[in-house]
Amino acid sequence: MNAFKRQRTTSVKGHDRLSFTHVVRSELIKFTSLRSTVCLLIAIVVFGLGVSVALGLTVQDAGLPDGPSIGFMLDQVTIGTILFGQLIAGVLGVLAISGEYSSGTIQSTLIAVPSRVTVLVAKAVVLFLTVTATALIAMFGSWAITHPMFAAFDVEIGLEAPGVVFALIGGAVYVGLSAALGLGIGTLVRSVAAGVATVISAILLLPIVLSVLPASSLVRNLHLLTMSKAGDAMAGVANADGVFVDLANGYVSAAAGWTVATLWAGVFLILGAVLIRRRDA
Repeated sequence: MNAFKRQRTTSVKGHDRLSFTHVVRSELIKFTSLRSTVCLLIAIVVFGLGVSVALGLTVQDAGLPDGPSIGFMLDQVTIGTILFGQLIAGVLGVLAISGEYSSGTIQSTLIAVPSRVTVLVAKAVVLFLTVTATALIAMFGSWAITHPMFAAFDVEIGLEAPGVVFALIGGAVYVGLSAALGLGIGTLVRSVAAGVATVISAILLLPIVLSVLPASSLVRNLHLLTMSKAGDAMAGVANADGVFVDLANGYVSAAAGWTVATLWAGVFLILGAVLIRRRDA
């Protein structure tokens, strides 16, 4: 009877167990308390703003459009955040999980939260929301800084222009999905070096390799379905014709970009969730 009472006393009541909100909060504390994480988030903003300012200062020498152009403005504003942000976010995603495996703190995390999939999902939520919010600052900050520069040449575009706000939000969401992709890859390989190399290969090197391969319809179609191509589409204005994907002409709509980028991140996260349950910590 005494043993039974002791067992009952040490059991955890259902309402005292960690909720998903508590797990997310703990992951947020871990994520924001690391100096490397904060530095990488700041780097997304710095590179986004810095590249846009550099382009704005040299826009006259690079060539101006005949009049206000949404496509021209978005190229100038989003390129820094998209190009550098996707790589920084991918590395940040790898570090969010691989760093715990390399330091051994993943064991403490899984002792506190035995459900490994819950831990991974909480990390993904914190990572995606934090990185996306940071990329939003970079995107809209880049527009605000360069708007007077373009206005000096009468080629400025306001936020009220059709599709501009949606394109800026889409570019920021793409950077957040790049972080989720990195998290999935980091969960699969468990190594910081291997994870970073894989992320760079998937985002940056794969399109380059496909572009130098002998031209064929298969290679062209694969190139249109890469992660970076999806990011370009998400940060662009939707086609008025409503075309989703035009493989023949090499066109990927914003909606298709959202779909492709989400699939890239989702597939790797699902694979990571399957393996994290089967492998030892």
